[in-house]
Amino acid sequence: MLKKYHTVVTEFILLGLIYRAELQPVLFVVFLVIYLITVTGNGTMIFLIRADSKLHTPMYFFLSHLSFLDLCYATTVVPQMLVNFLSKRKTISLIGCFIQFHFLIALVTTDYYILAVMAYDRYMAICKPLLYGSKMSRRVCLSLVVATYVYGFANGLAQTILMLPLSFCVKETAMFVVAGSNLTCSLTIILISYVFIFAAILRIRSAEGRQKAFSTCGSHLMAVTVFYGTLFCMYLRPPSETSIEQGEIVAVFYVFVSPMLNPMIYSLRNKDVKMAIRKVIKKEFFAL
Repeated sequence: MLKKYHTVVTEFILLGLIYRAELQPVLFVVFLVIYLITVTGNGTMIFLIRADSKLHTPMYFFLSHLSFLDLCYATTVVPQMLVNFLSKRKTISLIGCFIQFHFLIALVTTDYYILAVMAYDRYMAICKPLLYGSKMSRRVCLSLVVATYVYGFANGLAQTILMLPLSFCVKETAMFVVAGSNLTCSLTIILISYVFIFAAILRIRSAEGRQKAFSTCGSHLMAVTVFYGTLFCMYLRPPSETSIEQGEIVAVFYVFVSPMLNPMIYSLRNKDVKMAIRKVIKKEFFAL
């Protein structure tokens, strides 16, 4: 009887972004600063929403979860990456790789649908304002958030389990199909919501009313553009000799820059958030 010999994989070697050893400390500092800004920005956003009663609305409730997800999935990848910048042996264990894969897929999938839920919230606020209080009650909002988390983590767990017995090329194809389906489904919800939103805004007669309506969804549109724009660059770029390097650049932007920009987008364009920041600063200043 013939025996099949195979090597048992216990760890993976991480190639990194740049192979020049003298640049590794520089990259460590750059990405550490970006990570600290991400943690500070998203943590501050969560704190402000919880601390200011004026921000206890469905829109900011969903925004707090978006900040939480951005914070978590950046933390899933970045610490390991920072350690590898300063390590001579750049590896990750097989179990560690599976755990990181599960949480990254789960959190990103949840992020897809939180953005979709936020679009639905803006649709209800602009298109059906008289029903908004009842249709977007606290119970409904909580149910929508729980559903996105349950689906996201179930999807991550399923993909992780399916990855165990499969070859890597099969898994790559399967992950591409699942990720593409989730991306398409969530983006379809967002696009349909905004078709109705724009149609409702165009029916508003006063310029002030249209501007106010646009301002309530402008930040969300910018966040969606950054998030999905990066994803489309990742999935739709044509294969070439430089596709690996391009994929690394897109992945860095996706993991690092998008979570860092979201708090800035919402704080710089949102009057309520600006007022909450001023209130906290004044409170801390007078407390001294």
